[in-house]
Amino acid sequence: MANAVNIRDPLFWRAGAVSTTLVMLIVLAFLTIDSYRYIAHGGINVPDYDVINQKIGYAYDWNRHADVPVIGGEQPLFGKKVSEPEAADLMLKGKLVIQSRNCMNCHTIFGNGAYYGPDLTKSWLDPAWHQIWMPMTGKSTQEEAMVEFLMHPDKYPTWNRRMPNLNIDEDEARATVAYLKWLSSVDTNGFPAGFGRSVPNGQ
Repeated sequence: MANAVNIRDPLFWRAGAVSTTLVMLIVLAFLTIDSYRYIAHGGINVPDYDVINQKIGYAYDWNRHADVPVIGGEQPLFGKKVSEPEAADLMLKGKLVIQSRNCMNCHTIFGNGAYYGPDLTKSWLDPAWHQIWMPMTGKSTQEEAMVEFLMHPDKYPTWNRRMPNLNIDEDEARATVAYLKWLSSVDTNGFPAGFGRSVPNGQ
């Protein structure tokens, strides 16, 4: 039994721990690379930033049993088509506005944040912009109505919960709208569930 493994030998457990750690690191690296294909912009689930030049809708996919973004024809924001670098700059500025104003202290994005205000993940797709906010603000396009609301939320009461004036200027508001439009194009596997769809018979 000279070749028998001595499980009381510390070297045995050390070797086992090292080999297990190495295997798990390899698995983790593989999963990270695979996940990056889905979550990086321009990846499988996340369109490039210049998708803001296109119409973005939302529809139920019966094969996946989930709501998914639908990318359509041209629909540039504010009537101007932007290049990929210009779109990337807008995304950076819009994201910084959201971070600097601590929007997630009241709102949710991708399931992170607070639930005092509406979820922002698919806010671009909210039919209320056309049904309520465009008439209320007197603007002829959704994006202009969004900009007006972001700049002067105190002028437009939102039921019992009101958004405070965060001193967002027009350039910041436009970048934020661009960022919110891009967010709506991300395939979030049906999150938030049933967004923008009414359920028949209240079921």
